[in-house]
Amino acid sequence: MTVSTFPVLSAILLTCVAGMLAVMLIPSQRQVLIKQVSVVFSGITLLLCLYLFFAYNRGVGGLQFVENVQWIPSLGISYFNAVDGFSLPNMLLTGIVFFTGVLTMWELNTRVKEYFALYFLLVTGVFGLFMSMDLFFIFVWYDVSLFPMYLLIAVWGTTRKEYGAMKLTLYLLAGSALILPAIIYLWAQSGLNTFSFEALAQPGLFSRGSQIFAFFLLFFGFGILAGVWPFHTWSPVGHVAAPTGVSMVHAGVLMKIGAFGVLRVAIMLCPLGWIYWAKLMAVLAAIGIIYGALVGLRQTDLKYVIGYSSVSHMGVVGLGLSTVTAEGLNGAVFQMFAHGIMTALLFSSVGYIYDRTHTKLIPELGGLSRIMPVASAFFIVAALASMGVPGLANFWGELVVFVAAFKSYPILGIVAVIALVVTALFMLRVVQLTFYGPENVRYSKLPDMSLWLGTPRIILAAVLLILGLYPALLFDVIRTASVPFMSGLLR
Repeated sequence: MTVSTFPVLSAILLTCVAGMLAVMLIPSQRQVLIKQVSVVFSGITLLLCLYLFFAYNRGVGGLQFVENVQWIPSLGISYFNAVDGFSLPNMLLTGIVFFTGVLTMWELNTRVKEYFALYFLLVTGVFGLFMSMDLFFIFVWYDVSLFPMYLLIAVWGTTRKEYGAMKLTLYLLAGSALILPAIIYLWAQSGLNTFSFEALAQPGLFSRGSQIFAFFLLFFGFGILAGVWPFHTWSPVGHVAAPTGVSMVHAGVLMKIGAFGVLRVAIMLCPLGWIYWAKLMAVLAAIGIIYGALVGLRQTDLKYVIGYSSVSHMGVVGLGLSTVTAEGLNGAVFQMFAHGIMTALLFSSVGYIYDRTHTKLIPELGGLSRIMPVASAFFIVAALASMGVPGLANFWGELVVFVAAFKSYPILGIVAVIALVVTALFMLRVVQLTFYGPENVRYSKLPDMSLWLGTPRIILAAVLLILGLYPALLFDVIRTASVPFMSGLLR
């Protein structure tokens, strides 16, 4: 465990809070200034996340940049922050999606002040959860990251936005209702009077029965947010209803909170429960992969296509987590990052198209590659990544997960691969119908994407390409956590 001399993790949280306060202090009519301030503060958080990623000592591994201050000693609650090989990729993912999400919403002109204030609050909760090593704070940050979603969708969303916002909120609060009792149960069973993850992760601290029970609650509690079948139905509806920047964070980051919670809390605190429930996890993940692919094949709304594609790809993450292998964990965490970037690029591209055409319906579009070649190119790059094309980041996450799955569950591995072939088919169908074929004359005079508006899409596409060509950049970090954990588990 390496203690940080500079509290960079707290600096990330304080930058988000300062950005929110700065936005709130600016008069509502100064919309350009609000956007400029939002870009500056989100840019600072991205720079801090990049510093974390490259300053992390891969040779040492373990918890680094540690900040640990007693908060309520009588209950064993501490302000305990740190990052390791599992949380670091998710911190970087959040920084990238946050910054590009702010840039993507540059053209927003409705209640700009309130939007960006809530956006900063949402991301504060996300960052807090990924860095927290205290179970109490993990639960608090989980809820902080969820509550702004209702207003962000209900006020700025489209397409049954009130329904989408309410359904998302109710489902995720149901997950929260499972997580809290599980955390309190582990705290009580430990007898240590602490919520410290480091203390509760001691081998042999919890009995096998306790781990089986707690894992079940934690898996489904966090799994709802990860889109685990059959509790996934809030996700496509929420994706479609949310404004573009929120869709980017929603699919790109929030669903990763669920998967990360399963990994960090359920798997690492209850490894015997993980082994016991692994086959159930694998079956649900395989069903999610198949279901998302088949339902996505029939969608006519671009956002619904991406929403069900996300359910399918998050099934790949779940399948990797179910293998009980270091390779499976490596692939799952890599896939979390790659899917987050890819789906953020998809939603960002669709947002630009929707703002010009005012439709997301595939039959109403066509020939956009000749009308808006730059905007179309970004969507096509993301679609290719979604298909798992070699040279883009998603290929590596899926490849490693399927190699691990074939070793642990050969039949489910084969089924999952076939389902992803279907996913590739419906993404090809979307690309063909939306960007090629006959042009819709209504859109023949629409402007293409400018360099400034293209900046967030360029960043996201570049990340997909860099990790597609050099996946070791991320795998080397993830292995510093997965290999020691599995070595200790199998010892």
